[in-house]
Amino acid sequence: MSVRHDRSRPVDRRVRVQGRPVDSYPVLPPEAERGSVRRVAVVGEEILSHPCQVVTEFGSPELSALIDDMFLTMHVADGAGLAANQVGVGLRLFVYDCPDDYGIRHVGHIINPVLGLPDPGSRRLVDEFEGCLSVPGAAMAVPRTDRAVARGFDKDGNPLVIEGMGYFARCLQHEADHLVGHTYLDRLSKRDRKNALRQMEDRREDVFVQRAVKAARLGR
Repeated sequence: MSVRHDRSRPVDRRVRVQGRPVDSYPVLPPEAERGSVRRVAVVGEEILSHPCQVVTEFGSPELSALIDDMFLTMHVADGAGLAANQVGVGLRLFVYDCPDDYGIRHVGHIINPVLGLPDPGSRRLVDEFEGCLSVPGAAMAVPRTDRAVARGFDKDGNPLVIEGMGYFARCLQHEADHLVGHTYLDRLSKRDRKNALRQMEDRREDVFVQRAVKAARLGR
């Protein structure tokens, strides 16, 4: 998912990491410091249209390395969230570094997430522009609920409950869609989907250049 917040600040003091509040946190998460940049799949590639497989082995170096790489790839692409199949790995996993509507930054990962939405009486649908790292350069209004809860596990198999409101709730829903083989384009009308694809064709090369420049600046 495309980012909506400013990463130019050296430290954000209103942060929740894996759902828990911390006093401060660096702009570049420790996972990203350890990671390598991977190629982001673009809509139309087969990996993005198939449901991802459940993770059954936790605590492995390979899983940790994947998460590290996803964090750095997300950062280089100025993303707020990134699913494993977007970097060519068909596992039920996504990472996020995303603000909510109250100025709180949420950073973490979740494995095998199950998304829950509040009862209809306690939520509302919000139409807001949304982008995707796999649809580079495009953004369209997508209806999402303003609250969401994701239940899953961390990389060591410990249970997680991640609650999102506002833009972070949108991020959780967007990334959960990826894990079942959908992008936000699947939620658009035929006309709006064509519009988004047209935007992508017009802007994708500029987006790729920006990503390459940022990766080079980081020495990656």
